[in-house]
Amino acid sequence: MAERAEPINIVISPRGVWTSLRHSRMGVLGLVMLLVAISAAVFAPSIAPYDPKEPVRITIDDIYARPSPAHWLGTDDAGKDVLSNFIFGSRVSLIVGFFASFISIAIGGTIGIVAGFYGGRVENTLMRLTDIMLVIPDLPLAVVLVALTKPSLLNIIFVIGILGWTGTARLVRSQTLSVKERKFVLRARAIGAGNLYIIRRHLLPLVLPLMVANTVLVISLAILNESVLSFLGLSDPTTLSWGQMLNFAFTRGAMSSGAWWALVPPGFGIVWVVLGCTLLGHGLERALNPRLETHHLVVGKHMVARKEVETA
Repeated sequence: MAERAEPINIVISPRGVWTSLRHSRMGVLGLVMLLVAISAAVFAPSIAPYDPKEPVRITIDDIYARPSPAHWLGTDDAGKDVLSNFIFGSRVSLIVGFFASFISIAIGGTIGIVAGFYGGRVENTLMRLTDIMLVIPDLPLAVVLVALTKPSLLNIIFVIGILGWTGTARLVRSQTLSVKERKFVLRARAIGAGNLYIIRRHLLPLVLPLMVANTVLVISLAILNESVLSFLGLSDPTTLSWGQMLNFAFTRGAMSSGAWWALVPPGFGIVWVVLGCTLLGHGLERALNPRLETHHLVVGKHMVARKEVETA
């Protein structure tokens, strides 16, 4: 009787991931920074002292007013509270970052798995397409595509999503090439398992942790791209984001007026979220990829254990 190949199921346990992640100080710091930003965006109506959509009656003294007990971060050119704009602006920036990254991961993961698994002409075609997209700078192409379409939040999400998948595709392809040569995949082929079954039960569980860690890093790139597009005036003028706050500040005389409080908060928010995503991404990569901790070149307890075994 032919030997039945047992499916390889990798269960990503939240408890196990947290146990590994909490040993990484940078990973925990990144998680805390990201949770702070998400909490501020979710509870913005309760945290913000004012509603940015409410019309206000202002005088000349209310334009770029300095920080005060009434306005902790001052006011902008429209006399609105900068702190409230900063808190509500985090919503759009995070929405674009998360949804655009999901689109990029879905496209890049699919192309990487298909190219690495099937090989041959399929791999050559898909990877040449990936190389072409890598050669073209993302930002200028995104500017052109957004300028040709109606500036809206949905268009920005799709443009950033369809342009940010190339790195994920190359990363997933290399991992797929390594996994598909393992013995359990060869045994599954020998007993007649189909390609879709092998991809779903064997390849995807081993590639998924890498995609999860890469998703957090892609979020930071998507937020940066959204901020740049908004800063260039290519976002929906009816939505409030950190990039749009910077655009309004630069184009409406904040620099000449010395209103630093209109520039620093949105820039600080962008740096905060991007840095948090980067630190969390590296922490997740170590938590979800045990090879980074057990590599034969790592000097530590694993090398000491090896020396003890050899001497024994």
